[in-house]
Amino acid sequence: MTTRRLNHIIKSDGRTVIVAMDHGGIYGPMPGLERPADTIAAVIAGGADAILTTYGIARAFARELSGVGLILRSDGGNTSIGPVDRDGAINFTVEAALRLGADALAVSAFPGVPREIASLQNLAQSVQAAHGWGVPVLAEMVPGSFAAGPEFRTLESISVAARVGVELGADLIKCPYVEGFERVVNGTYAPVVILGGSKAGAEREMLGKIKAAVDAGGAGVAIGRHIWQAPDPAAMTAAVAAIVHGGASVDEAMALMR
Repeated sequence: MTTRRLNHIIKSDGRTVIVAMDHGGIYGPMPGLERPADTIAAVIAGGADAILTTYGIARAFARELSGVGLILRSDGGNTSIGPVDRDGAINFTVEAALRLGADALAVSAFPGVPREIASLQNLAQSVQAAHGWGVPVLAEMVPGSFAAGPEFRTLESISVAARVGVELGADLIKCPYVEGFERVVNGTYAPVVILGGSKAGAEREMLGKIKAAVDAGGAGVAIGRHIWQAPDPAAMTAAVAAIVHGGASVDEAMALMR
């Protein structure tokens, strides 16, 4: 059953374009996510294979999401309003995900933070619970957390983080891109997708990283703001899909946005 559900996310070429729309649970109504139905329609039209989102969006927009793979953000923490509490976690159960028709859970872990054991334990427990129902888990492995400096974005730290994720049982790894990405892929016996990060715009740079990642053996992307904060989210999704599934060059992908 786990393989069957993964096939709703990863296409027959072994690659996937996942659009992350789980940011509202931290940042509130961000530009591009004010009207989720419109954003969902646009990225599906552009060729998204799956959408990673929150319980609220998955429940409220079930009809709009019915044609793509659905990854439910299982865990969450603090909002952007106050101080970070890395011990806090808001978790949805596997049963809740199944009632929504989710194909996978997404769980974050932050190797290298002072309280890394709590996040890794949450990942391990989530994997165990999900696999009991035949539900795969996407582990978002981010060394040092999203606020970490460049000292955590090294080839060594990302390679270790990705491998730890699969050792804890994750079926799919989401992690930052780094030069030398072949080492990350070769040391991780599960598909690896890259995350997009917070910088919207700079399309050529982003597409260049995606091209480099898939050329290194990566399975694709799980990107949010770069897509739904673009002037034309459908065109941006199409450009990403052209690289991931079509083997397009960066120039060819850029041409799809003109």
